[in-house]
Amino acid sequence: MRYFILSSVIFLILSCNSDKTNTKQMNTIINKTSFGSTPYGAADLYTLNNANGIEVAITNYGGIVQAIRVPDKNGKMGDIVMGFDSIDGYLSTHPYFGAIIGRYGNRIAKGKFSIDSVEYSLATNNGQNHLHGGVKGFDKVLWDAEIIEGDNGEVLSLDYISENMEEGYPGNLNVNVQYELDSKNQLKITYKAKTNKATHINLTNHSYFNLKGSGDILSHELMVNADNYTPVDSTLIPTGEIANVKGTPFDFAKPTAIGTHINDENEQIKFGGGFDHNYVLNTHTIKDVIAKVFEPTTGRVIEVFTSEPGVQFYTGNFLDGTIKGKGELTYNYRSGLCLETQHFPDSPNKSNFPSTLLKPGEDYETSTIYKFSVSKN
Repeated sequence: MRYFILSSVIFLILSCNSDKTNTKQMNTIINKTSFGSTPYGAADLYTLNNANGIEVAITNYGGIVQAIRVPDKNGKMGDIVMGFDSIDGYLSTHPYFGAIIGRYGNRIAKGKFSIDSVEYSLATNNGQNHLHGGVKGFDKVLWDAEIIEGDNGEVLSLDYISENMEEGYPGNLNVNVQYELDSKNQLKITYKAKTNKATHINLTNHSYFNLKGSGDILSHELMVNADNYTPVDSTLIPTGEIANVKGTPFDFAKPTAIGTHINDENEQIKFGGGFDHNYVLNTHTIKDVIAKVFEPTTGRVIEVFTSEPGVQFYTGNFLDGTIKGKGELTYNYRSGLCLETQHFPDSPNKSNFPSTLLKPGEDYETSTIYKFSVSKN
């Protein structure tokens, strides 16, 4: 009898441990490897792996998404984001490949805004305007990284303290960004921040997608769930107008090949050199699809969900073939597209736009999901 009870106890313990092991195998795991040296310390590469074979590699330098490997309709794996094989490429000049952008994603007119009648001056690193956080934005800092447990397995958590007046922004800003890959092939990015002084904040990720892996993105089909967009002036600063997309090249209410209207005789298209505009989303709850990209030859699909009110659609108009990326691949004109979820550009100077002001005692939190799948149609 004692032998039977002891055997039963051992069986239960082994069963419980087996269940935990199986659950662990089903959930996302993260592998950490060295990625090289930066002026600020050693960088690491964290590769998120789910049970379906999807891989997302992220470095704590700039919080950069270095690779996203997903299957095509024939099951062949391919990397669908632009970037570099080593840290050296990211330390050189590049157009924000895969990076966390902050404190302010997109442009602020003439690098100035006022809070409580106090004017603040930022770097003007994009002509006369401020772009993507300045000369040394969040894309060029070494984040503190930690692997934590989440609902779907291991999560990469990144922390950075942006000190008062860094790049001209007021307040000490504590920022946390978490990358989570689940069993539904969803990459969720959650942004959180707190400040001790009123400041403006607009965080996003600047991944360049090419669902073919190479070539241009003009045959990619795009849907954006937005009736309106924000027109810009010749320096790509919004005019303040909220304009309807119907009857314009900016209408992607139905899936449309990106190349269909990208060269239209349209003033806004000329200003952007193609598409480089903010869309005013019809919905901004994390449960609703706000954009969908489909690439016909591979069948690869990306769906985007966000709690943000806008998304910047950019078609790689400033890529000019001078950058060699992964595998010595040349990144040519319009060889990548970005869907940067965000508040609107120049919101600090546009009272009719959703506010980007964060005050002491308030919590900044937004989330974006990129969901990867395949369509065989």
